[in-house]
Amino acid sequence: MIINDPNAIEARSMEIIESELTVDIPEENKAVVKRVIHCTADFDYAENLAFSDGVCAIAIEALKSGCDIVTDTNMAKSGISKTVAAKLGCEIHCFMSDPDVAEIAKERGCTRAVASMEKAAKLGKPVIFVVGNAPTALLALRELIDAGTVKPELVIGVPVGFVNILEAKDAIMESGVHYIVARGRKGGSNVAAAIVNALMYQITR
Repeated sequence: MIINDPNAIEARSMEIIESELTVDIPEENKAVVKRVIHCTADFDYAENLAFSDGVCAIAIEALKSGCDIVTDTNMAKSGISKTVAAKLGCEIHCFMSDPDVAEIAKERGCTRAVASMEKAAKLGKPVIFVVGNAPTALLALRELIDAGTVKPELVIGVPVGFVNILEAKDAIMESGVHYIVARGRKGGSNVAAAIVNALMYQITR
């Protein structure tokens, strides 16, 4: 039978995911894991996603309080539900294409991801950092955290790739801040956005 209703399609998808999960996932993390599998059709995330203790509850409280969200790509920003973010009073930023970020990166010989994280650290607000592409963004965040320049509410660290990926993810998991990280090489902007949406939907649905 063909299902045409979008809500019914999503509900049925979640039922299938639940029935095919072979890993015991703590209940507080399950909505995030299922949403990531839903957007990737990749059950490896049931084992790859790492959560710091109590992170989902902490993230939900931060979102309820209207914290800012900073992404490392416009693709991740585009994937986060603007309607839900607006309901919560959360502003979503991506500084990667800002002229000042490009200029700083050129002058210093660093990536725009590094410069954009440094710019975000100056927001002066509670921030959830959402990284789905650039491991250098995570490495820059670790330096900023260690220097006491920024204290994120949460770091979502799910960059995809082969260079600096494992080191960057380990750096965040060892930083002392709350995190959701996709261990290994997998990840991406779609995964990053799915994690944010999963957290927000638990508040608004």
